[in-house]
Amino acid sequence: MDANDTGPGEGISDSAARAARELRVVFSRLRRRIRQVARDDDLTPSQVSALTLVGKHGAATASALAAAEGVRPQSMAATLAALDQHGLIRRSPDPDDGRRQLVTLTDAGRARIEDNQQLREEWLARAFQDRCTEDERRTLLRAMALLERLTRP
Repeated sequence: MDANDTGPGEGISDSAARAARELRVVFSRLRRRIRQVARDDDLTPSQVSALTLVGKHGAATASALAAAEGVRPQSMAATLAALDQHGLIRRSPDPDDGRRQLVTLTDAGRARIEDNQQLREEWLARAFQDRCTEDERRTLLRAMALLERLTRP
């Protein structure tokens, strides 16, 4: 095999390699489509990601958010400034270290996340309802159990 060969690695069956490729492609398309459903036209993808991160982590410092997101603190500071201008986050002094600020969601930020989650779930449920038979939905549920197994250590 030469360096340009795209066949499966040693010990990996063709079917496992094909499943991995197809799953990655389908999940990428699905992720893009689900993002399109949300009402985030006024936010950049980085801002949406940071807003979601704040929602998941609760109160956090900008540097902790930057580390979790894998970006430079300066980039996170700019992203948070934009979210602050939209009224989606608030900053308050860290009770453990007055030099730092904790970032949390405002009611508007929390509502934005919840509304988008609901829109995405409704779109996906409607797509399953309209495009899949009951048997196909059961097959997907069984496949989800298999995919869940892949996420375990």
